[in-house]
Amino acid sequence: MNRKKKKVFVGMSGGVDSSVAAALLKKAGFNVVGVYMRCWTQGPCCTTHEDERSARLAALHLGIPLYVWNFIDQYRELVIDYMLTGYQQGITPNPDMLCNKEIKFGLFFEKAMKLGADYVATGHYARLSRVRPYQVGSDPTMHILKGKDPEKDQSYFLAMIDPEVLERTLFPVGEYTKVQVRNYAKKIGLPNAERKDSQGICFVGKVEIGDFLRLHLPQKIGSIVSASGEVLGQHDGVHYYTIGQRQGLGLAGGPYYVAEKDLVANTLIVSRKEEDVLATEILVQGVNWFSPLEKNAGHIAAKFRYRQEDVLVTLEQKEKNSVLVKPRVPQRAITPGQFAVFYKGDELLGGGVIC
Repeated sequence: MNRKKKKVFVGMSGGVDSSVAAALLKKAGFNVVGVYMRCWTQGPCCTTHEDERSARLAALHLGIPLYVWNFIDQYRELVIDYMLTGYQQGITPNPDMLCNKEIKFGLFFEKAMKLGADYVATGHYARLSRVRPYQVGSDPTMHILKGKDPEKDQSYFLAMIDPEVLERTLFPVGEYTKVQVRNYAKKIGLPNAERKDSQGICFVGKVEIGDFLRLHLPQKIGSIVSASGEVLGQHDGVHYYTIGQRQGLGLAGGPYYVAEKDLVANTLIVSRKEEDVLATEILVQGVNWFSPLEKNAGHIAAKFRYRQEDVLVTLEQKEKNSVLVKPRVPQRAITPGQFAVFYKGDELLGGGVIC
C-alpha cells in the first residue's frame, strides 16, 4: 500500500485519543485530514467551543487541515430525540450507541467517502482483524476486537455500527494502553496531552444523564410504592429512573431497588430484595451481527452495560435478529432500552437492544 496516496479523515473530538490517532496515521505516511463534528451547542455544561478549539490546536500542531462539519440538526433528531422519547416511554436508551451508529459511522463516514476518503479513523480503543471466511471461497471479513487496554476498551459502543464500514475504518490507538497514548502525546508535544477525558453524553459535555433529562423532560410527581402497594414516598417522574436503581430514591430503611416502572399509574415499584431485580432470561432484539450466530457455538460472553465484566451466556435464536440470552449467573438490573453485546474471546460478535 502506498500510504502517501491514501487519504484518511480522522474524527477529532479535541481529546488526546483522537489527536494521537491522527498523529500515528500521519507518522505512518497517510494523507491525514482532521474533522471536528459539531453536534451540540446547548446547555451550561456544553463543551463544544472548548472541544473545537482543542481539536484546532492539535491539528495545527500536527500540520494537518481541520474541517468542521455541522451535524447539529441530525444529532438532535437521531440521538437526543431518540433518547428523550425512549425515557418518556419508560426505557433507558444508550445515546453513545446511537452516536456511533448514526453520527460517527453514519453521517461522518458517508460524507468522508463522498469527499474522497479512503478510510475514516477515530480514537476508539478497539482493534480490527481480518477473520478467516466461514465458507470456502469467501473473502476474509474485517471484525472488531477488544482494545489492548482492558480498562479503556470501547468495543462495546461499536456493536451497532454497520459491518460494511469496517473495511474502510481504522482504530490507530486500539493497540495501545491509555498510558502509552498520553506518553506519546507528551513526547510529540500535543497541546491537549494532559486534557482530561470527556465525561457524560457523547458530544454534549460533562453532564449526568439524570441532570440532562431534568433539563429536557418535565417533572411528573407520583408515588413510590412497595410490591404490596404501600406508599413509601414520592418521585419526580418515573422517566428519570432505571430498573435496579437504588440511589437517589430518598427512602429510609433501605436499600430499595427500582423493580418496576408503571407509566400508566405514574408509580415506581420498589423492593428491598435484590433477587427481585435479577434476570435469568433476557430477550434481545434487533441484533447487529458481525459474525453469524450459527458459526459461534460454545463459549459466548455478554456485557449488558459498559465496563461490566464478561458474563458467560447461552444464546437461543428466536425470530430474525432476536435472541434469548440465558446468563449462567443471574444478572442484576437488566434495563430495557440498554444494549447487550456479545463476544467470543476478544472478538465482538454483535449486539442488540434489551427488551
